[in-house]
Amino acid sequence: MNPEEQSKFAIHEAAREGRASVVESLLNASSPQIRYRANPQLAGLRDGDDRLPIHWAVSYNHRPVVELLVQRKNFDPDVQDGSGWTPLMIASSLKEGDDLVDLLLRREADVNCKSAVNPLRPVIYPSIDPPIQTALHFCASKNNIDVARKLLAHKASARIRDKRSQLPIHRAAAIGSVPMVKLLIENNSPLNAADISGLTPLHHAISEGHGDTALLLLKAGAETDVRDREGQLAIDLAPDSKIRKFVLQSAEREGIEL
Repeated sequence: MNPEEQSKFAIHEAAREGRASVVESLLNASSPQIRYRANPQLAGLRDGDDRLPIHWAVSYNHRPVVELLVQRKNFDPDVQDGSGWTPLMIASSLKEGDDLVDLLLRREADVNCKSAVNPLRPVIYPSIDPPIQTALHFCASKNNIDVARKLLAHKASARIRDKRSQLPIHRAAAIGSVPMVKLLIENNSPLNAADISGLTPLHHAISEGHGDTALLLLKAGAETDVRDREGQLAIDLAPDSKIRKFVLQSAEREGIEL
């Protein structure tokens, strides 16, 4: 990167490194001798990764920088980066992103915003087919249960499908999170929806060896006779005899026929 580019994207570097005082100076100072550094509009500048400073600040969980940026007059809480991620989606995927989620929700971030690459912007990684997903998909994948509760309390829908036709519950089942699956079921998530491969949450839970999650789904009413596109039942996908036996015996104790 040449010196001019380094100067141009100094605010992005400061946001990544958590240097709040530098970010504040770059946005608020007045210096006509430095073309790019003293400009309130820098908050809306996209760098070579098609990201704004807010995306970097959230990614690295730098709350002081995020606080500065979200207070800007023209701040857009749903602005997407080159991969279609909003600040809320990024924060929802962080293990300790609760505070940032709160900040963004106070700025009325759309909890049901779907990630999608803007066709008016150049595609940075043309070989990557970006999935369409919501913040709830992100926190379900990462088992961020507290964030999921916040999103659902702000009317996040558990019924939105991503590009693979997966709901957040598919992801929660695949990682074996009993609390997340339970929370999503309690918030009106479909229980037997099949994804693009014909896999239900029960298929995902059993195939990944999560017997406790499979049992929760069965007790909640998961259908056992649904076949995927390969014609397999969920129990057929058990990775070994131990998991298969656990699921069958647990179901039998609950009076559920597989």
